[in-house]
Amino acid sequence: MELTAGQRAALGTICDTFLPGDGLGLPAATELGVVDTIVEILRRNPREADRKQLALLLSLWDSPLTGLLTGSGPRRFSSLSQERREAALLRLGDSRLAPARAIFRALEQAALLAYNITPGPTGENPLWKQIGYPPPPGRLPNAAAPALSPRRFTAPTTLDCDVVVVGSGAGGGAAAAVLAEAGLDVVVLERGGYYDDRDFGDGELAALTSLYAPGPPSTAEGQLTLVAGSCLGGGTVVNWTTSLPTPERVRAEWADAGVPQFATDEFGDALTAVRRRLGVTERKSPLSARDGVLERGARALGWDVGTLPRNVGDACDAGIECGRCGYGCRVGAKQSTVKTWLADAAAHGARLVVDAEVRAISVTAGKADAVTARTGAGVELTVRARAVVVAAGAIQTPALLRRSGLRNENIGRHLRLHPAAAVFGVFEEEIRPWEGALQGRISRQHADLDGHGYGVIYETGPMHPGLATGFMNWRGAERHRAALLDFARTDSIGVITRDRDSGSVTVGRDGEPVVRYRLSRYDAAHLHTGIVGAASILEAAGARRISSGHQAGVSFEPGARGSLAEFGAACERAGYGPGRCAMGALHIMGSARMGGSAALSATDPDGATWEVPNIVVADGSSFPTAPGVNPMVTIEAIGYMNAHRLAARLR
Repeated sequence: MELTAGQRAALGTICDTFLPGDGLGLPAATELGVVDTIVEILRRNPREADRKQLALLLSLWDSPLTGLLTGSGPRRFSSLSQERREAALLRLGDSRLAPARAIFRALEQAALLAYNITPGPTGENPLWKQIGYPPPPGRLPNAAAPALSPRRFTAPTTLDCDVVVVGSGAGGGAAAAVLAEAGLDVVVLERGGYYDDRDFGDGELAALTSLYAPGPPSTAEGQLTLVAGSCLGGGTVVNWTTSLPTPERVRAEWADAGVPQFATDEFGDALTAVRRRLGVTERKSPLSARDGVLERGARALGWDVGTLPRNVGDACDAGIECGRCGYGCRVGAKQSTVKTWLADAAAHGARLVVDAEVRAISVTAGKADAVTARTGAGVELTVRARAVVVAAGAIQTPALLRRSGLRNENIGRHLRLHPAAAVFGVFEEEIRPWEGALQGRISRQHADLDGHGYGVIYETGPMHPGLATGFMNWRGAERHRAALLDFARTDSIGVITRDRDSGSVTVGRDGEPVVRYRLSRYDAAHLHTGIVGAASILEAAGARRISSGHQAGVSFEPGARGSLAEFGAACERAGYGPGRCAMGALHIMGSARMGGSAALSATDPDGATWEVPNIVVADGSSFPTAPGVNPMVTIEAIGYMNAHRLAARLR
């Protein structure tokens, strides 16, 4: 994406309003190079419509028309003082109109994220030094050499195989291993690149622009930020190693939805096989300072708290190194599909291909016979196959099925996102929230708020300056700076909602997916209980200041200003509509769900699409409902199970 000089100037003024610097060592956003970082990130977004909308907004931004929109009168934004520019932005963020709040949220996120991850002219962002955050450690000189040898095509090519697997993450990796071990000729296509131990350590900016999906960045209404992996190994390369099995209650629910094997040994054996292959253990979940807050607060309240199992090997230090692992594990301890299933598949002859984005499945006489893909340079690749396994993730999988002509009305429906929010607590002692085991503790105290298994769970996660902005608000430059200066003494309790109600994935005119999701009142009530619950944990653990991610700036200081009850009431008044409270979706599921009939599901109990029986879905989009726990193990078990069924049919 390229911006005109006028558009860049408008973006620079906006960023400098959010982050003007302090004159004491923190530079203004434009001095740091934030505009270039934003352009670099936006250039990756495949949706031309998004790029055009931003360009139009920036073209109009410094006009009197925008002044009227922001309540500043018919005055140019650039002519206003810093104080008045901040007030104009806050009026957008506090607007009664959801589209105005969405504009504010998009600009805020772009500016804050880019500022916090930009190395700057010297290679070390001055902010990092001020908050005590270490610069990128760089690559380990003694890191193991890459174990896999995926192919990357630079000329038009046609391949033939038994099964082509689209996507190499949790579901695709497990499926590829099962199919290859069954003696089938397998080709795995991954749209991202291949990165292994020796490629990690360059910091947040490098990781976000190589290991994570380029878009869509959020739901269409601005309700949630969307986060997904996009590299060989997918989300298993960057996730937080939490390895929880599918809850028994959820398995029974899914069986009742028309997929009986979820309640039988078939799926149980798949879960066991996955945990064994990943080396899931609780031995590498020592108490970090972050999780110490969760455990201390939950126990003080008399609440449930338990240890999280993780898929890491003995090389994991569960400390400083582990805290960086959301940007790739330098020591090779995380048992991603690159280290496990894909290695198994390659050992049995599977061919791995990177930089290959599948655009369509060819269907002839009711059967899939090939897929077409293209590289980043536009080179076309065709793979002819007897069957297609689609494991591109719950955003890209339904989009691919739609682009390929499938019309079942459930394709793209029933999207679940486990809406997640965070409550922040500032302590007297240093937490250094970017360190420690990625996730080591969980509280299920409010996992069942309605008697039907719907509610929230509490977990922590490593906080880095860039990642944290997705769950923070902005109430002015000075308040934001003060919050960052407390970063080393801040912990956050994550609230993960098992959403009963759903969103959708459709395909735009450009063929790219569009995600729509509005948090229902039912699920918002559960999230609110979780927000207050997280604040209760932080208060019981000794936090001296507690704040939510509500744009209204809700906070209190136990024993000094406000109370938990007042905090909860203020959060409820602030609301949970789009742009009201910062939320993210790190678990994206359910948009091509399995079920017992074409009227209620996108795929049958084998995971096959109802219209084309040799297209099998094997990823998080297969979930009939939200599981309510971190989904990696469940996704791999479904990939494992559905692949075994497909292999039996092909044999």
